[in-house]
Amino acid sequence: MATVHVELVSVERPLWSGEATIVLARTTEGELGIMAGHTPLLGELAPGALVRIREDGGEELIVAAHGGFLSVTDKGVSVLAELAEFAEDIDVPRAEAALERARSGDEEDRQAKTAELRALTRLRAAGQPV
Repeated sequence: MATVHVELVSVERPLWSGEATIVLARTTEGELGIMAGHTPLLGELAPGALVRIREDGGEELIVAAHGGFLSVTDKGVSVLAELAEFAEDIDVPRAEAALERARSGDEEDRQAKTAELRALTRLRAAGQPV
């Protein structure tokens, strides 16, 4: 199967680079599945987006992406996230506690809503029911 080169980068550092058979992500315009030969595009990652990168060998990387963009060019796919966490690096009890704190806060509090969304995204990336 044909592959596409993928670069996953956060504001802090490069996170992953390699060949993938498909990249799945949700943008503000909808769900995307990107394979080799995809039309160039630039999309804003949707709030609470999960990015799935299926490596050439079949392993799937699941990433909780908090803000950022996805770019497709003839050279490959770039996921440029403000903050990104691999599913296996997520501390599930900590994310559950953060979700509980955010949900018990003032409903009009924008910070609480942002914290709730981040916690939900982390838990979904870690494969937890939410």
